[in-house]
Amino acid sequence: MPPPGADHGAEDGAEVAAPPRVVPCVGGVVHDAGGRLLLIQRGHDPHRGLWSLPGGRIERGESPEAALVREVREETGLHVVPQRPVGRVSIPGDGVVFDVLDFVCSLTRPDRSPVPGDDAVAALFADAATLDRLPCTPRLVETLRGWGVLPR
Repeated sequence: MPPPGADHGAEDGAEVAAPPRVVPCVGGVVHDAGGRLLLIQRGHDPHRGLWSLPGGRIERGESPEAALVREVREETGLHVVPQRPVGRVSIPGDGVVFDVLDFVCSLTRPDRSPVPGDDAVAALFADAATLDRLPCTPRLVETLRGWGVLPR
């Protein structure tokens, strides 16, 4: 019988790596009145320099909806109202997995333009042609297509 605390999944004395830490996050699917999609160019890893939805980590004691409102405001200067969850993605990082719950959101001031801030190097509303030209985070376009929320 193995000693107490021994790893029962290891073979030949090899240690089994601990599962990665899961980091709860949110992302915003925000379209303007013209059907363009709000995107940010990431300023930090993972995926520095690539375009993605605005969003980020949920802070302790924060609801996903409150985190989303805060993250979109910090990254784009825009104020949104989360409407409904649209999907969930897992993004592997360095020893962590980012568990991202994405929400469809509406703008409180549709006449405003995004201004990059916080983690965003740039921010814009992209139509379909612009999205096709941008270097995006892995599987972003395919995921949005599957959820039926690509820009017009």
